Amino acid sequence: MTIHFVGIDPETDEDGCPTVWVDTGAEDLLIQSYQADDQTTATCDALSPARAPIPPGETVIRVPKRMIPIIRKACDELDPGVR
Repeated sequence: MTIHFVGIDPETDEDGCPTVWVDTGAEDLLIQSYQADDQTTATCDALSPARAPIPPGETVIRVPKRMIPIIRKACDELDPGVR
């Protein structure tokens, strides 16, 4: 595996630690964050273009706005030519 750490929520406390990694081999972002509540998940289901529920093995997560710079950094590592 070619996974490496990119960044962690700058406001991390003992109860949560949203984190971003990249897997350069698979060219994927890996994000640990807060699972969305049932109401948010139901809303996302209803707004899905496929009008299908979120399938088993997938979930909706919330990523704090303050992590946008970390996610951009991860995206740039996977695709440095895009700007």
